[in-house]
Amino acid sequence: MPTTTPEDPEEGAQTRLADRETVRLPIQRRAVRGKDPAKRPARRAPLALAAVVNSLWAALVSLLPTLLVVWLLFALDSSGAPLGQVLRLGLAGWVLAHWVPLQTGIGPISLAPLGLTAIAAWRVYRAGVHTARAIGARAHHKGTPWSPWPATRAGIGIMVVYGLLGALAATIAGHKGISVSPVRAALTFAGFGLVAGSLGAFAEARGIARLAARTPRMLRDAARTGAVAALLVLGAGAATTGMAVAFSGGDASQIIDDYHTGIAGQVGLVVVCGFFAPDVATWAASYLVGPGFTIGSETFISAAHVTVGPLPAVPLLAGLPSTPATGYAPLLLGLPLLAALIAGWLLARRSLRLDPGRSWYALLGAALLAGPVAGGLLGLVSAAASGSLGSGGLTDVGPHSGAVGFVAMFMVAIGTLLSTAATKIALRAKAARE
Repeated sequence: MPTTTPEDPEEGAQTRLADRETVRLPIQRRAVRGKDPAKRPARRAPLALAAVVNSLWAALVSLLPTLLVVWLLFALDSSGAPLGQVLRLGLAGWVLAHWVPLQTGIGPISLAPLGLTAIAAWRVYRAGVHTARAIGARAHHKGTPWSPWPATRAGIGIMVVYGLLGALAATIAGHKGISVSPVRAALTFAGFGLVAGSLGAFAEARGIARLAARTPRMLRDAARTGAVAALLVLGAGAATTGMAVAFSGGDASQIIDDYHTGIAGQVGLVVVCGFFAPDVATWAASYLVGPGFTIGSETFISAAHVTVGPLPAVPLLAGLPSTPATGYAPLLLGLPLLAALIAGWLLARRSLRLDPGRSWYALLGAALLAGPVAGGLLGLVSAAASGSLGSGGLTDVGPHSGAVGFVAMFMVAIGTLLSTAATKIALRAKAARE
């Protein structure tokens, strides 16, 4: 009788699994020829949708601080203010930040709070970036020539939407005591949106980088050095303003106390002063450069001549000098020249580090051209910080932009030339010793 060996349990299980019917898997879709997922174009948003969403968000972010300040100022009154009035006054301050003048009972007001203007410009710039990204302004295939048209479309889209928002804001802001021209607001907002939005769109599309790469190196260095010098001069003006207000802190506190406000009202006044701080810093920069500034027809402030008339009750103006510069004060007038010397030193250090054999012509040419760049920038900022605070003696407030730009041009050109030449000679002597 044949003997059988017991079946191994593991082998038996494998045999039973092998006898089962095969499960049919779903057919995998084959990749379509020429439809590689990595090469498929990214989904793009419609231009109208992207421009509307980004412009609305930019407007809302820059409008909220204004509404908050108006609410704080009204909080000093126990009865408060209707929401509609807070909205109208907030919109009026917002359109003023875009250099749209307000017609009020005390006369035209056109001095823009540059702090709020900077916030609005930054947000519109970002709106241009996001709109260009949404429509694919930066995407292009290898070998395809770069086109400025997508970025241009993004800038135009921001311009149209922002202009409409300006007209709407001017229409709502107009009420008893305040009137704003919707047509002027639409045109001004459209120009504001076109400039800031196009800068953001072309930066996202690498258009600015391409333009810089094709610009001669001397012009690039001149633009960078002039911008650095202008920023240093404005920084010196801001530092001077801070010191002047700090030294006159008692007067500034008294002005705030004279309003008889609560904590909320005082916070609102401080925030308002913060919005106008860049304006006053620009006035201080014009004082340091030389031409000075005016606050109406009866007040003129410069290092050589000071005439003080009736002034608005603003804490920032508590630090205004009452006499010409005396004692150690004239040393402050050397700050713009010091800024030019620092800019020239940075120019020489950077240029000679990248190209030790750079010629005198290229180096001094960039230093010389930095003067007109800095003068032009300071002139533009001075014009932006000028305007009107009503009728009568306050129709002309701020520095004379032409004079500031002209003097700054020569000051920066001379300072950068001297500093650049001295830095190159010193670096050459150091290299020779080593």
